[in-house]
Amino acid sequence: MVRLYVNGEEKTASGDKKLMAYLREDLRLISVKDGCSEGACGACTVLVDGKPVKACVQKLEKFEGKHIVTVEGLSELERETYVYAFGVMGAVQCGFCIPGMVMAGKALLDVNPSPTGEEVKRALRGNICRCTGYVKIEKAILLAAEILRENRTPERGRFTARMSEEMPRVDVREKVLGTGEYVDDVVLPGMIYAKALRTAHPRARINRIDLSRALEHPDVVKILTAEDVPHRKMGHLKKDWDVMIAEGETTRYIGDALALVATNHRETLDEVIALIGVDYTVYEPITDPRKAMEANAPLIHETGNILSHEKLVRGDADRVIAESKYKVTRSYSTPFQDHAFLDQECAIALPDGEEGLLLYTASQSIYDEQREICSMLALPPDRVRNVSKLVGGAFGGKEDMSVQHHAALMAWHTKKPVKVRFSRQESLNYHTKRHAMEMEFTTACDEEGNLTAMKAFIVSDTGAYASLGGPVIQRACTHAAGPYNYQTIDIEGFAVYTNNVVGGAFRGFGVTQSCFAIENNINELAKLAGFSPWDFRYKNAIRPGQVLPNGQIADPSTAMAECLEAVKDFYDSHPYAGLACGLKNSGLGIGVVDTGRCLVSIERGKAHIRTSAACVGQGMATVCTQIFCETTGIDPALVLQETPDTSRTPNSGTSTASRQTVITGEATKRAAEKLREDLDRGFTLADLEGREYFGEFSPETDPMGSDKKNPVSHVSYSYSAQVVALDETGRLEAVKAAFDIGTVVNPMSAEGQAEGGIVMGLGYALTEDIRLKDGIPRAKFGTLGLFRATDVPEIEVEFVHGEGKIPFAYGAKGIGELSCIPSAPACSIAYERLDGRLRTRLPLEDTFYKPAKK
Repeated sequence: MVRLYVNGEEKTASGDKKLMAYLREDLRLISVKDGCSEGACGACTVLVDGKPVKACVQKLEKFEGKHIVTVEGLSELERETYVYAFGVMGAVQCGFCIPGMVMAGKALLDVNPSPTGEEVKRALRGNICRCTGYVKIEKAILLAAEILRENRTPERGRFTARMSEEMPRVDVREKVLGTGEYVDDVVLPGMIYAKALRTAHPRARINRIDLSRALEHPDVVKILTAEDVPHRKMGHLKKDWDVMIAEGETTRYIGDALALVATNHRETLDEVIALIGVDYTVYEPITDPRKAMEANAPLIHETGNILSHEKLVRGDADRVIAESKYKVTRSYSTPFQDHAFLDQECAIALPDGEEGLLLYTASQSIYDEQREICSMLALPPDRVRNVSKLVGGAFGGKEDMSVQHHAALMAWHTKKPVKVRFSRQESLNYHTKRHAMEMEFTTACDEEGNLTAMKAFIVSDTGAYASLGGPVIQRACTHAAGPYNYQTIDIEGFAVYTNNVVGGAFRGFGVTQSCFAIENNINELAKLAGFSPWDFRYKNAIRPGQVLPNGQIADPSTAMAECLEAVKDFYDSHPYAGLACGLKNSGLGIGVVDTGRCLVSIERGKAHIRTSAACVGQGMATVCTQIFCETTGIDPALVLQETPDTSRTPNSGTSTASRQTVITGEATKRAAEKLREDLDRGFTLADLEGREYFGEFSPETDPMGSDKKNPVSHVSYSYSAQVVALDETGRLEAVKAAFDIGTVVNPMSAEGQAEGGIVMGLGYALTEDIRLKDGIPRAKFGTLGLFRATDVPEIEVEFVHGEGKIPFAYGAKGIGELSCIPSAPACSIAYERLDGRLRTRLPLEDTFYKPAKK
């Protein structure tokens, strides 16, 4: 037995358990988060005798006699200080990393109460944040230091929660103190644990699955195979993803499940899985999408290896390019990228009544989950209830089924509560990635530097299953010409099945890839035509009333030119600076029904805002609160944002496509307007007890291939110009970014979104790469190349506005995806200015961050 002290209390425990497991499972100190279990992310940081230690690595026997402090053990002054500082500085997004950041900050402030910014960066070096870009976390720790030095109690500010007010997010306290529940924090009586046996080979025939030895294990509850699944095909849009692969069938990627094991104890799952025998006939995997497109290629799906083919043609691009004075043709390559959200995939399912199921999940849409689980089990929607816990980051990576369906399946069979959770390595190996793409772009202009036409050919590796591969290649194509004023395009895109890990939704949704190509081409074309990169872009930037390359007329809110104006001085003052522009749609668009819904109910004197819009870190609850309070004038202390729950909150659609601020924001405004009418009649909230107000918004857009002269592809677009500046060694020096996102709901929160997106884009450009060998990822979390606090340059964000506004959600537009889109081309262009070399492959080679191999 080991004796140790936790938050001042003496404890004794067996020494063979990891410290993190003991704190979380035995003491239920859930502020200690498990983000990687390999000592790489810092989410489990605690203090041991005053020093920061990652609790996931070492066993308890190493802590004999040690004093351990978690967030739960902070003094009252410290708790209130960190809640205040992280709130007013906008340092919280998904929140999963924050308790670890707080403990790393405390470790510094305990020995250095007046740190510099650089000292704070170094103190956070062992902690990863995927959301914020670190900037606001560093400012929060500096503010906390000031408050603690002065030994003063932070004053709680009063906020009206009106539009454009920099109020702290409504979920700050529970995320800073670690009291908010993520799915893995939940423990239920009688809960069992489940895990899938995955194929050992990306492409192999399953001849036989032998469960006999595994079933003899004393801790086994049940083992399921494909025969136990009522409907075996799932999929976000196209139902082509197998719940499990049956005997006699062929696997498609390394993540295919062959059997689902349930045990009484999580620790025995791997023992049981190791006892399952599988006889394979192994085939060579198809990992190159170009080879998969060949006529004689083996079929990955019976329908063929082409998931989606898109063709966008306006005018005669070949003729216009041939007649143009200047033209550039280049090929580009972008890699897979892992989302690397810190909260790994986890779900709990349990019986609900006699014939129903209740699920606790953390995804981008509880209704998408409900639909897919109902389909798998052949159940009506009223038999499956989904409730969202806190979502510890997503970035598009929590749109598909990962563990939810397996939890539901096992709970349905066993009638017991079941938890299924990916380890960090399982998440890396099995879940979706940013699509790798190969692209050829031709861009042309006339003698005066006016863009005339472009042509593009894009091949996207969608991996083994469809996921969102069809819409991703659409967006890559529809945005491929950039935010410029020319109308002759010829763009062709293919999404191709391979035996690689599945390509899914990822922040930018295909636009990040095609932007890398078009912006590098634009830069080369500017040089040929004798223009500076800034002048060329400014000359051609789309302006209100002009026609975008896809035919849509730019609305009065368009401020692409203003974005360029905002970064000009910064660009001109840095000799090794790269400039790139980008645009991103808000909403699903292209004729797809896209509905936001909000139900406001008056309960016990408070207004409950009820939407299923998932907060994945972007602060959707705060957005809805500010739109609601702007509309009604109600004190935010009387407003409660409910957790997404299919039994309480209406279907507000998926948190994807930068849609929620506009679509569900407008629905919230419409519900609030109905309440406002009653308030204007003199009623109080007490008078309106029990009343409900419903708002719905579904903008009309035109489908792909519309024969309209000027189709409306999307309800709105946001725009950005980014400048990345290097020093003479090629190291990042500073970034200046300007954004047109219409009315900024919460400038502090939006700035944090921008900073986080920029840092993610810098990582995509310079360091991140998840390499696959024969279809199998070869990476660990600590080797992904994620930026840490010490890697981040100075970032300046500016918001600009056009002359008009879109007529929805008080003119607000999305920023979540846009912020990371121009970063990679801005980096590559900066390096070209530094050494004269055009780099066309990501991550960029022969740089300060990836030196040339000798």
